[in-house]
Amino acid sequence: MKKILLFSALLVASVAMLPPSVRAEQKPEMIAEKMAVKLTRGVANSLTSIIEFPKQIVLTTSDMGAAGVFVGPLKGIGMTVYRAFIGVSEAVFFMVPQPGYYDPMIDPVYVWEGWEPKGDTTKAVAEEK
Repeated sequence: MKKILLFSALLVASVAMLPPSVRAEQKPEMIAEKMAVKLTRGVANSLTSIIEFPKQIVLTTSDMGAAGVFVGPLKGIGMTVYRAFIGVSEAVFFMVPQPGYYDPMIDPVYVWEGWEPKGDTTKAVAEEK
């Protein structure tokens, strides 16, 4: 009897300590919408992952110069495989609210985003003059 009472008290205490956002129920429409977005994002990323190859060549060449011609294809192959894997896993597990309640698993979310060079120093050079 004491074990049941202790277990009940611990259960009530743990539920009471949960943040209100966890206890609040999500509307089923919002959950279904987020699952659909995750499924669509996964399918899109798995189908367009091959675009990572030329994208990485362009970005690496603009960042590194001539050395990017040799490093870019290697990064392109790696990112193609990575984006395809992330896309397939998001499409397969679209019903699972991970990571972070249906958040994207890769940044940029889609391959057609993020074509700006990461090491763009033109503004810093212009400010020095």
